[in-house]
Amino acid sequence: MGTSAGTIGPMRTAFSNLLRELRASRGKSLADLASLIHFSRGYIGNVETGGKFPARAFAELADTALQAHGELVRAWQLADDEERATEQTRRLMAASVRESETLDALCGSRPDTGFVGEAVRSLAVAYLGTPPGPMLAEATQLRSELVDRIKKGGVRPEDENDLVLAAGHLSGILAYAALDLGSPDAAVAHARAAWSCGDRVGDNALRAWTRGTQSLIARFQSDYERALEYIRDGEQYAAGGTAKPRILCGLAQCMANLGNSTEANSALDAAQTAREQSRIPDSMPGLFEFSQAKQHYYAGSSLIWLNGRENAERAEREATQAIRMWEAESPETRSLDDEALAHVYLGTARLQLGELDGGMAAIRPILDLPEERKISWIGKRLDRFQGMLLQPPYRGSLVAKDAVEEIRALN
Repeated sequence: MGTSAGTIGPMRTAFSNLLRELRASRGKSLADLASLIHFSRGYIGNVETGGKFPARAFAELADTALQAHGELVRAWQLADDEERATEQTRRLMAASVRESETLDALCGSRPDTGFVGEAVRSLAVAYLGTPPGPMLAEATQLRSELVDRIKKGGVRPEDENDLVLAAGHLSGILAYAALDLGSPDAAVAHARAAWSCGDRVGDNALRAWTRGTQSLIARFQSDYERALEYIRDGEQYAAGGTAKPRILCGLAQCMANLGNSTEANSALDAAQTAREQSRIPDSMPGLFEFSQAKQHYYAGSSLIWLNGRENAERAEREATQAIRMWEAESPETRSLDDEALAHVYLGTARLQLGELDGGMAAIRPILDLPEERKISWIGKRLDRFQGMLLQPPYRGSLVAKDAVEEIRALN
């Protein structure tokens, strides 16, 4: 998964585990190793549990003392590279949040609508097939330039509005990147800035999209009542393009999380009707569009939270259709993160239907994803998948136990 602030990354975990395993295999206690490398038992214990990450000298001394022949130093180097990358992302996240707060304040009281630059449109499309880390960096850099221009002033009102709207879309991209990297608080700040920009220029498309995204963030934080409030407010702005289907699908997700099967299914049906009746194209592509494939994906992601075979069967159909549609799409419109999540939703629906082998077959394609593609949502949903394998009717099953071990080993 994307490593967020306060989270220990997989390479650091691997280093800690290797140190503990090497010490145990050599028959040495914490006290034994402490006397050999002149670090306290408490410090070594903290390193082994992931509480501390040592300097290279520690790894070199421990490698020699445990006769690891460089294996421990190599593991430390991988962990150090990961720590540096995580710290860089953390700093970038903090800087982008500060800028969102500045932008939020700047947008308090100015007028009307505008043009969105080609660079912003390109980023919105690129987000569908690019890991969130690079998107965070590119969107932060471009938005910094726009904020500087807005702060300096001296541009015509219509041009200023164009800049504000572009900054709003970039803030929306940053909100998604922050959430995918596991930083919901940063996502909240970016979404607030996106809302301020859209509200200032009176852009209903961005207003509706942002309310849907704020609802998404609230659901990530398991605040389902708040998520529903954002959706209800967003309904008044959802007129053109795919805004209404997206808001209605967000409503379905909220209702499903609140356990209301009737309302969830009704909202999904209404979303399809709204799509068929829509005649106005979206003003922004990529991340800001709500494709038919994504609509099926939202349906599957809603229905897996509800009881009943009917809901599980529909969730299976919807997730399957989303995957098929994305597999047939061009790289520009194929949302890779959502496609990966659709596999988890498909697997979850199959577990609910009693199909253990089918559930594992559905999630297997995402277990070997590279680390940068394992967004925070995948971790959350795989945790639930594993939890289901430890509950009836799978509890005690050797097949289910093997499945959990396979997920933990590869995840």
